Amino acid sequence: EADGDFDAAVEILRVKGAKDVSKRASRTAGNGLVTAELAGTEAGVLVELNCETDFVAKTEVFQDVAAQIAKAALEHRAVDRLAVLGLEVRPGSTVQQLIEEASASLKEKLELGRYTLFEGGYVATYLHKSDPALPPTVGVLVQLDKPSADAARDVAHQVAAMRPQYLTRDEVPANVVEHERGIMEQITRDEGKPEQAVPKIVEGRLNAFFKDVVLTEQPFVREPKKTIKQLLSEQGVTVRAFARFQVGQA
Repeated sequence: EADGDFDAAVEILRVKGAKDVSKRASRTAGNGLVTAELAGTEAGVLVELNCETDFVAKTEVFQDVAAQIAKAALEHRAVDRLAVLGLEVRPGSTVQQLIEEASASLKEKLELGRYTLFEGGYVATYLHKSDPALPPTVGVLVQLDKPSADAARDVAHQVAAMRPQYLTRDEVPANVVEHERGIMEQITRDEGKPEQAVPKIVEGRLNAFFKDVVLTEQPFVREPKKTIKQLLSEQGVTVRAFARFQVGQA
């Protein structure tokens, strides 16, 4: 349509992409990838980019878009997802426009999923492929209080495998704890346990719940007799924060 004029072709694709956005808006982008970008060990970002099919996820175009987004986000230290979308990835083109152009080219709905930035301390990442033929679909970003490559690796692998939701027990919201306690009390009474034994049984079950969802209380996957809290104590480090993204999961 552009008779070989590259710039005109880009404009045609942008216009076409804008027209097609409404057609693709109702579709589900349940596939994609997770990627990361680090600035040494002092800062890092974790980015999820979504598409409709794994066929598109493994294309060079899609993966290049994700890489450009992560690089721009880290360079500008974007604070959240909306800030990322407004970043300029090349003169006159924002991340949002980059995504729309790629969407028009690939004929699928593309959207920026989750995003996080860690700065300070010691930052490390781990990306996991669930299928060798596809890009990583699980990504972890970890922030420690001091340098420790071994501890960062162990924690990142733990987070990827065991999916903790909170860093410490204190971070679990009170309403979540009370909701779990109520369920466990009902289950215990339904089992016919003596009323005087219910509180102790419930506390035991609540502790098991914490071991499932709290990182520091989880058994270390490589040495189940040791908790992550014990592992960190041995290595003399503290986890400041962690993030885990898995494509297709909220």
